[in-house]
Amino acid sequence: MVEARDPATPSDGTLPGRVLAVDWGEARIGLAVSDPTRTLASPYATLAEKDKGLQIKRVVALVVQLEIREVIVGMPLQMDGGATVTTRPAMKYAEKLASLVGVPVTLVDERLTSVTALARLGEAGWKSTREDKGRIDSAAAAVMLQDWLDARGAGRGEP
Repeated sequence: MVEARDPATPSDGTLPGRVLAVDWGEARIGLAVSDPTRTLASPYATLAEKDKGLQIKRVVALVVQLEIREVIVGMPLQMDGGATVTTRPAMKYAEKLASLVGVPVTLVDERLTSVTALARLGEAGWKSTREDKGRIDSAAAAVMLQDWLDARGAGRGEP
């Protein structure tokens, strides 16, 4: 079951454990992973397979390989919170993923994550190229995941 949930609300009370973030897109998906204490998010990879069945199988394999305890999937929304043309496909992706993994899958707001990721990469001296566009996707997933982790930490009264 996929749910949209307040990020400060623990999903199953079984902290700690790694979280996988998926920045879903029609061309590529960016992935980021937290550390086991759910403190720090890091970009992990970008998947760009044309075969979406293979792509989701790779994500399922990563959940097992990395001992993921929860998955968050970015839900694209307009700035006013309304749906975009990619909101429903992202939700369907999250539903499919949830049916294949034995961990909670949560939809989270991903507004401005790509913009923030691009700005941070630029601050670090990275120059965007057509060949390396996927780097933005995994960086955006890391921004989304770090925001989510920070909100959960704040909800638990931690610094």
